[in-house]
Amino acid sequence: MPIQLTSIGLTAAALLTAALVALISTPVVRSLAFRVGAVDVPKDSRRMHDHPIPRMGGLAIFFGFILSVLVFQPLSPELRGMLLGSVVIVILGILDDIFALPAMPKFIVQIGAALIAVLEGNRIDFLSNPNIFSKEPFWELGWLSIPITVLWIVGITNAVNLIDGLDGLACGVSTISSMTMLVIALIVAEPDVAILMAALAGACIGFLPYNLNPAKIFMGDTGATFLGYILAVVSIQGLFKFYAIISFAVPFLMLGLPIFDTCFAILRRVSRGQSPMKPDRGHIHHRLIDMGFSQKQAVAVLYVISAILGLSAVVLTTIGVVRAMLFLLALCTAGAVAGKLFLDRANTSGSEPGGRRSSPSHTTQIAGNDNFFGEEDRSDK
Repeated sequence: MPIQLTSIGLTAAALLTAALVALISTPVVRSLAFRVGAVDVPKDSRRMHDHPIPRMGGLAIFFGFILSVLVFQPLSPELRGMLLGSVVIVILGILDDIFALPAMPKFIVQIGAALIAVLEGNRIDFLSNPNIFSKEPFWELGWLSIPITVLWIVGITNAVNLIDGLDGLACGVSTISSMTMLVIALIVAEPDVAILMAALAGACIGFLPYNLNPAKIFMGDTGATFLGYILAVVSIQGLFKFYAIISFAVPFLMLGLPIFDTCFAILRRVSRGQSPMKPDRGHIHHRLIDMGFSQKQAVAVLYVISAILGLSAVVLTTIGVVRAMLFLLALCTAGAVAGKLFLDRANTSGSEPGGRRSSPSHTTQIAGNDNFFGEEDRSDK
């Protein structure tokens, strides 16, 4: 379907509004973070910034998003459920940024926030059948739609939180994912989804100048979990419900970087006999730093990877079924080969002659929000 100029105008207005609100409110939130004690004090080896930096910056992203959405989007039951759930997530993030809450209570509240969105109609009712030769193009989930949707929302919420380990990384990757879904929504004539993603991308863009290296403020759990939550819920509205064979692949491509890092973190920790909630320095951004990349270089590399995955998601929405499956197969093969080369190089660079492990440089400032499913923050508050 042709892209409507009216839709483009509204999405541009929503993006600019959110960006301006986030840009203006971030200094205010920064001062508030100092006042309430939402400050990241470097302590463990995962945090290598050498001075206290305020967090809770995600509150500015939330302000930009919520104001833009309320101005440009009519309030439907699905949207109301998403916004109410996001308020719960933001309140939880603020408390965690100030008091470093235990893991399990955060996990339970995240499930509750996901259920708010699900019970208001944000559900994955169908999944496309990846077997293109099957007579059944869809799998109807029935009662399984509720637990599967909750799992998706909570998983993506924490996946975005997990990659928030370098200045500007999670915010930039979320911007790329939002813009990807924005383009897809315009292509398939879904203006409501386009406005939501324009508001989220604009809020991230307004916050980025303060968050890029060297960061003046971190988004904290307030921002990382909020971004993950919104991306997860809107992907249900804008991707799972509107495609046939590609509906299963597109969300995983669009959010490919945080999903890969989360899955790899779980496998890595479980294989070592550790809890999946235990923090470590094995994330993809840590590996790039240990390989000798500067923080800006590492973030740029991950931006490029995220952009390639986003472009792949857009391509999958514009080509035929068979070509889409062949393209996806080729992409997965290339990703597997690249991942193998990356791990081999990381293992090689991590060892000195004689088998000793080289210690990572402590001159690079790394953000302090490396949490999975509420894994506990070890820095002083």
